[in-house]
Amino acid sequence: MVLEIRGLRVGFDVPSGRLPAVAGVDLTLRRGEMLALVGESGSGKSALAMSLVGLNRGPRTHISGEVTFGGRNLAEASERELRAVRGKDIAVVFQDALAALNPLHRVGAQVTEMMRAHRRMPYGTAMDRAVELLGEVGIANPRASSRALPHQLSGGMRQRVMIAMGLANDPAVLIADEPTTALDVTIQAQVLSVLRRASADHGTAVLLITHDLGVVAEVADRVAVMYAGRIVEQGSRDEVLFNPQHPYTIGLLGSVPPIDGPVADRLPAIPGSPLTGVDRPGGCAFAGRCAFAEDACTEQPELRHRHGEPGHLDACVLPDSVRRQARGAGPDPQPERPERPERPERPEQLEQLEQAAGTERDLVRNEKGRA
Repeated sequence: MVLEIRGLRVGFDVPSGRLPAVAGVDLTLRRGEMLALVGESGSGKSALAMSLVGLNRGPRTHISGEVTFGGRNLAEASERELRAVRGKDIAVVFQDALAALNPLHRVGAQVTEMMRAHRRMPYGTAMDRAVELLGEVGIANPRASSRALPHQLSGGMRQRVMIAMGLANDPAVLIADEPTTALDVTIQAQVLSVLRRASADHGTAVLLITHDLGVVAEVADRVAVMYAGRIVEQGSRDEVLFNPQHPYTIGLLGSVPPIDGPVADRLPAIPGSPLTGVDRPGGCAFAGRCAFAEDACTEQPELRHRHGEPGHLDACVLPDSVRRQARGAGPDPQPERPERPERPERPEQLEQLEQAAGTERDLVRNEKGRA
């Protein structure tokens, strides 16, 4: 276990009171796994992730609970202690790469900053490593690209630069906050492949924040579904996607338009709106939007194992009969877990990707030899 979160709460002071962005979350992150944190906008995903390394601290922010990393509680660590962790042991890939990168500095120099801030490394050595990292994340001609300013690169290339910065010090944990937002599907697939390779090759634990269930199905090992600041369901990817238990998870999956079958007159959607105010009702936060809510839902449900694999947890008190009804009531009932035969073209595509990656590594070595 690399990172353990227990009872994490994050609140922000607003004119109307204190907004509970994260309301008592328990999570664990293991070495070499990709954990997807899923939920609607405003569910508390980014607030949770940024609080892990204190990036949302301030006079109007209140953080409590435990974030255990390396035997220390980061929730109580000083700013000086957190600076020693950020970028070295726990790195962050931000959603908007153009806003995150300094527009006046060349991207290669920005990658070197991460290494020189935490290691005693000469600039030339750091730049060679930066060029190597840019090649590893799939940027063509990395030596020349390292001299570019952020606005001279495409959105996909800027996001790869952010990933290279995150991987510069071989962190134990990489937090990727919506890394594929605003990218076309081809570039999305390439960025996700880079994250997956980093997790597999370096044993990096990746916390992937997303609202895209297609991304979750593609790369996640485990999934945690978040609603109104709480985890309402978590488990392995296949358990959550093909055996959902919480009505909110069922609603999220049912809201994805089917790629085959009849075309509906209207896109399926969860009725109502997410909770956004400081006053939260007692009990299940989703009860006001749940068509199957009962009197028992006025009590705060505990996240625990009820069905499926031992690690499959949900926070719903509804009986099995109602859950089965909920799974079949949506416009797109969830299918049985499918058999996934290997597509004949997939091995060939993977081989081509590996060959391309090998070519990039050769180019990097040749450029370093000529330097």
